Amino acid sequence: MPEGSVSTPPPPTSPGRKPGARWRALPRSARWGIGGALLILAAIVAFFVWFDWNMLRGPVGRFASAQLKREVRIDGDLRVHPWSFSPKAEAYGLFLGQPDWAPKTGPQAGHMARVDRVAVQIKLLPLLKGDVILPLVAVDRPDVRLLREASGRANWTFGDPNKKRTKPLKLPAIQHFVINEGDLRVEDRQRDVLFTGTVSSNEHASGDGKGRFVLEGKGTYNHQPFLARVTGGPLLNISPNRPYPFDAQVSAGTTRVSAEGSITKPFDLGRFESDLTVAGTDLNRLYGLTGLTLPNTPPYRISGHLARKGGRFDFEKFSGRIGDSDVSGDLFVLVDRERPYLEADLKSRRLDFDDLGSLVGAAPATGRGETASAGQKVEAGQREATGRILPDATLQTDRVRAMDAKVTYRALAVNAPNLPLQKVRLDLTLDKGVLTMDPIAFTFSRGDLAGKVRLDARPATPVTDLDLRLTNAKLEDFIPLKTAGKPAIEGGIVARAKLRGTGNSVHRAAASSNGTVTLVAPKGQVRQAFAELLGVNASKGLLMLLSKDPKETSLRCAVASFDVKDGVMRADKIIADTGVVVAKGEGTINLKTERLDLRIEGDSKKPRLVRLFIPIEIKGPLGKPDIDLQPGGAIAQGGVAAALGSLLSPLAAILPFVTPGLEKDADCAGLVAEARGDGVAVRTTQTTQAKPKKGE
Repeated sequence: MPEGSVSTPPPPTSPGRKPGARWRALPRSARWGIGGALLILAAIVAFFVWFDWNMLRGPVGRFASAQLKREVRIDGDLRVHPWSFSPKAEAYGLFLGQPDWAPKTGPQAGHMARVDRVAVQIKLLPLLKGDVILPLVAVDRPDVRLLREASGRANWTFGDPNKKRTKPLKLPAIQHFVINEGDLRVEDRQRDVLFTGTVSSNEHASGDGKGRFVLEGKGTYNHQPFLARVTGGPLLNISPNRPYPFDAQVSAGTTRVSAEGSITKPFDLGRFESDLTVAGTDLNRLYGLTGLTLPNTPPYRISGHLARKGGRFDFEKFSGRIGDSDVSGDLFVLVDRERPYLEADLKSRRLDFDDLGSLVGAAPATGRGETASAGQKVEAGQREATGRILPDATLQTDRVRAMDAKVTYRALAVNAPNLPLQKVRLDLTLDKGVLTMDPIAFTFSRGDLAGKVRLDARPATPVTDLDLRLTNAKLEDFIPLKTAGKPAIEGGIVARAKLRGTGNSVHRAAASSNGTVTLVAPKGQVRQAFAELLGVNASKGLLMLLSKDPKETSLRCAVASFDVKDGVMRADKIIADTGVVVAKGEGTINLKTERLDLRIEGDSKKPRLVRLFIPIEIKGPLGKPDIDLQPGGAIAQGGVAAALGSLLSPLAAILPFVTPGLEKDADCAGLVAEARGDGVAVRTTQTTQAKPKKGE
């Protein structure tokens, strides 16, 4: 090789490359970056291996306390097991305090929850596509105390203490959910509910070898036995994208609930559907379980399809029986609002009328073949013993104010043995504590009773306004007396009641009521024997009655008008003008004591040979009055024209109040004209010495 020339080394070959040559071939910045990353990874590994997780108990507790607005502590160990695609965390001695407003003494004082151990495991890979799946949630020996005040403030509402509404509970898919030896106390003062008992859950073996998930709670509910049992398919293969089937059975005192359905997205209790059956002694007792203000009823059993979509529940195509009446329809409830709202369309093919009385607190009939609870039978017996007929069950005004509603009800046929009732119609609204039934209508075989009832439950003492009219009805349908196969009295009858009362029961509202009650029979026919008996004519009426004489006389007009003040109905006018007798009356009906004290006197329009005009007295309990003849001497006849004139002159003001156009009725209008003008058409001068005409 010539001197001064530069030699070029041969290129290295792979077999002869020295170790680390490729690393050294990298740029210095790349070597620094990779090295730093490896050091960080090593530090992280060392951190997870040697780090004392208990050092985070304080920061975690303080952060949770700030978020939940109450004390949160981890008194035991905090353990984390990160080396898995399903890392796991465990907290021992978890403490969750009550909010500041909770009682400082008593069973609800101290903590909302104490838990010996909580373990949670999560799958990492499904998180990459947004699915949260927890292979394990285990809770050992939890002691939970839930409280809601009458105002609606609850200790399970976190954050804003004035927040009352909560969204439906949504949990991720849990493949193994365990509760061991859980104690639970729920005190809901808004719904007047107290539950104390135990809760547990786990997988249980089943006959097919696949296992079943079981969640069970048992204890006492308002001091009566309570049991809730929810079973479902195995949780191991649960998926957020498949519905989860479940069965549920709840027994709370006399109430039974059974459901079979599915949760659309597992553990998202805001979306599910189920075939549901509810049975019990009184629908009103469902308030504690549902928060809905339902009426008092006889024993019931109802089945339908229940579906929940967020804040709306639909109970569709339900049917069943309430007492001895069938019921069917659809309803929905909105719960995600200040007050729950219920809307329902209900109907009965056949209504047993005494079942309807339970809506206002009256006990249903309790005879053979009737459906009533044991408590209702006792109540009915007490009422029968006292002779009272007006229900005195206390209206639960707090419940009336707690929800809104719109309900329509139709009964297509009615079983009412003592009334010619055929149909019932009711349109009800409940808005901010004001309940209105408009119309409330009863259709008789002939005639209608319809009107409006308004109950204002906003004041401390509720106020009830009632305005009802009876039109186109027939006397013979309500006075079913017959002789020789013919009604003893026939003709039309109209009536009107307009009252206002205060009180938290039907009886108390009636006992304080003010207003007017008027009944008018504008024309008709009455068996002469009964008409004569209004004058107690011993020589005529009794003999005709005994001989079953079918002879009739006209009923020109009959009026009974009562002025009502402080629950006492005082007879303003009672008069019946027939072809042979004029009867007039006076007296009171006391709605507080439910007693009658009426006196009716008759005066014959024609002279009689023997006359003992003895007043008729109707006295005693409203449900079982006594009808007696007042002892004493005979009353001299006379003054028929004067009596009619003084009693009938105000009719022109009364009749339009009852129903428009009645003042133009031929019989009553003629009677009014006679009373105002030339006097009543009584042409025979009547004295006790007058001789009877031949044949009289």
